[in-house]
Amino acid sequence: MKISVIIPAYNEELALPETLERIGQALSVAACPSEIIVVDNDSQDRTKQVAASFGAKVFLAREHNISKVRNTGAEKATGDILIFIDADTLVPNTLFQKIASVMEDEKCFGGAVGVEYEDFERKWMRFYLLGWAFWGKFFNMAQGAAQFCRKSVFENLEGYDQTIFMGEDVEFYWRLSKFAKRNKGYLHFVEHPKVITSARRFDKMSLWKTFFLTHPIFIRLTWRRKSLWKDWYEKAVR
Repeated sequence: MKISVIIPAYNEELALPETLERIGQALSVAACPSEIIVVDNDSQDRTKQVAASFGAKVFLAREHNISKVRNTGAEKATGDILIFIDADTLVPNTLFQKIASVMEDEKCFGGAVGVEYEDFERKWMRFYLLGWAFWGKFFNMAQGAAQFCRKSVFENLEGYDQTIFMGEDVEFYWRLSKFAKRNKGYLHFVEHPKVITSARRFDKMSLWKTFFLTHPIFIRLTWRRKSLWKDWYEKAVR
């Protein structure tokens, strides 16, 4: 079994060093063939150079379309198992070992990993996100900060939907779940250990943007309207 860790990155020179260091440590614990792929989404900073300095394979995707960036990484991957990790997300040492273990069962087609946020400057934001977590479980909305699946399954599903500019991870997980059910397989949600992802958007974006851009209903109604999501991706706080 070979693991391909795929990291979409746009202007992430500050976050990438710790992300890549943690990924390297977790891959050492997993002790199986692996590769790290960083897809540089036409960054204007040193994202590409930072990624290369950690030994990652670096590929370029110019169009600002997060689904296309993820798909580019998958196309270049040579592993049997694809693991998508956001550039501002830290993985625990035992995570990839856990994923490799669950994927030894051929009936397991993929899954996702529980997410915790780093400490919020706006402390009350943690309580706001508890509501998102509730609806996430209710509607099977597993976040893309850490998702994984077999490459063969990914190719069968034709990857992430490139007409979606926000919530592409949720939509992909829905299709992955349906595919597993149709083919008598299952998905595995890794509740522990969780990944830790950045709280920077929730700390630095205006409150009205935060509430709108993180509301599940708003996301679902507008995820194909690229113009509405520039503040979340192209103009995101760093």
